[in-house]
Amino acid sequence: MSWFESFVLGLVQGLTEFLPISSSAHLRLTAAFAGWHDPGAAFTAITQIGTETAVLIYFRKDIARILSAWFRSLTDRAMRSDHDAQMGWLVIVGSIPIGVLGLTLKDQIEGPFRDLRLIATTLIVMGIVLGVADRLAARDESGGRHRVVKERKTLKDLSVKDGLIYGFCQAMALIPGVSRSGATISGGLLMGYTRESAARYSFLLAIPAVLASGAYELKDVGEGHVSWGPTIFATLVAFFVGYAVIAWFMKFITTKSFMPFVIYRILLGILIFALVWSGALSPHAGESAG
Repeated sequence: MSWFESFVLGLVQGLTEFLPISSSAHLRLTAAFAGWHDPGAAFTAITQIGTETAVLIYFRKDIARILSAWFRSLTDRAMRSDHDAQMGWLVIVGSIPIGVLGLTLKDQIEGPFRDLRLIATTLIVMGIVLGVADRLAARDESGGRHRVVKERKTLKDLSVKDGLIYGFCQAMALIPGVSRSGATISGGLLMGYTRESAARYSFLLAIPAVLASGAYELKDVGEGHVSWGPTIFATLVAFFVGYAVIAWFMKFITTKSFMPFVIYRILLGILIFALVWSGALSPHAGESAG
């Protein structure tokens, strides 16, 4: 991998990680469209450490408060009813599905799941799911001619059951094209949470999963065409770009609809199918050398 490739892929990772359009799919597609080798699941997981570091900094006050309350709850029974302490446990509970499935499906994640036809399918299907979830949220928030405004749930209403559902939604993102934020935000909206609450828990829930996955994949750096230098460089680029994107996105979701992302996902999925069916793009482009 050249330094230019690592810069472009780091830029793509930073731009797409927090948007509900799938960063892993865009890394795979960028390489395929450019005629580069597939960067692979290990490169993707490690560069996500960069964007997740941006989450740690952006939500540093929330994270510090949650960690403090959670550690105190281990020895102080009275603290176990504290909302921040409960959030710490709920993040742990919600991280279990992706941890178990990530290890179980490791071979599929690094192989069959990277087929461009599957990516196109997940882009379209999850785009439709996000669109439906967005419409339901908008209807509750605005009411209508014959409807009253319906109050949606916040993170104070989060239960173990909802945390696990969020966790299984996040685990779906092991398939490129699903999108970690897209799946968890969609799940949150369908369960009746506000846009801001769904996104905030989505980002907090991703921290242990992404950091653990990146650390686990460190052993594979240097194998194939991906070396340490470009990987670290891409991770740094992803961090700086990702921090700017998360700040923008958290402001965006408070007043805007997810429909632009829905339309983009569906059109991109259709384009990939058209290119593959026409023979212009192989569904396994770059895989053999990746």
